[in-house]
Amino acid sequence: MNTSQPTFSKQDNLKFFRTLNSRVNNYFKENNIQKTGNWKLHLKTIILFTLFTAPYFIIIASPQIHFGFFLLLSIVIGIGMAGIGMNVMHDGNHGSYSNKNWINKFMGGSIYILAGNVYNWQVQHNVLHHTYTNIPGHDEDLDAGRVIRFTKEAKWEKFHAFQHYYSVFLYGLLTFNWCLTTDFKQMKGYLQRKLSYGEAKSPKVLWTTLWITKVIYFTVWLVLPIVFGVTWWKVLIGFFAMHYVAGLILSIVFQLAHITDDTTNPHPNETGEMDNTWAIHQLFTTVNFAPRSWFVNWYTGGLNHQVEHHLFPHISHIHYGKIAKIVKETAEECNLPYFEYETMTSAVIAHFKHLKDLGQNQFL
Repeated sequence: MNTSQPTFSKQDNLKFFRTLNSRVNNYFKENNIQKTGNWKLHLKTIILFTLFTAPYFIIIASPQIHFGFFLLLSIVIGIGMAGIGMNVMHDGNHGSYSNKNWINKFMGGSIYILAGNVYNWQVQHNVLHHTYTNIPGHDEDLDAGRVIRFTKEAKWEKFHAFQHYYSVFLYGLLTFNWCLTTDFKQMKGYLQRKLSYGEAKSPKVLWTTLWITKVIYFTVWLVLPIVFGVTWWKVLIGFFAMHYVAGLILSIVFQLAHITDDTTNPHPNETGEMDNTWAIHQLFTTVNFAPRSWFVNWYTGGLNHQVEHHLFPHISHIHYGKIAKIVKETAEECNLPYFEYETMTSAVIAHFKHLKDLGQNQFL
């Protein structure tokens, strides 16, 4: 990753974001509603945590259940795990879950039961991804190592010709890697670069928190089930199944929003400045999908309204469906792009087609 940070243009001759911000603020004032979550988000939180925890307690209470049912329960835990990550943890760490800071911290801390770490997430996601979206060398979401080529800047390898086939299998390893290696590598790198989101914390505190939460995590998911009588090999299979399902869901949702033929990977000029303002940059690098599907919107925590989320990360996803019309109309008035796929299927096809193009054409 590049350690020199690009800067965005300050010249907004179109007055795009000023106009958009004013219109969105007027929407909330006219409807007398807050920008944070409401009862709908609170109810969803209860549903998702129930989906996540109930199967775990069933397994603990009935350690001798049939393996097929055990595996099904593990899959359901993974579905709940991804749901909490996209809805509760995500809004919490953006400070949009509630207007009370302690509630945001508490909900954002749910990442610990999902195998992640608050500090790492806030640096990678809030700072690097949301600021330098789709900029090679700065947005770590574009870095998949050698195994997957997400941009034309990434070195091409012969095996990339098949990445549109094998990538979906690797996507499922996302959270599994979080709990085993990624968090440790990221924390070391971020602390060396002195990166933080908000007030910097003591490295000693951060490392201590990381180790303690990892010990608790593995105790809850691996040790306790065995203590309560679940066969060790079933525990390992269930643990992997849970993570694979959650990782696959999260990876697909994340990639659909930025890795397609429509979105771009802009570079700073020789002086380190981007051509566009930050807000306009988001329009060129982000895409919506299935914007009118109530289920996709509900389950993905509004991440299908990725354009709105990137422009207004401090606004809870509960409101994205309402402000989307304002964003689209303002972008069109300024002759700016507003990328969206009508269905989830069309977005998935577009993503894997893009992977195929990047994998089979080393000069792309």
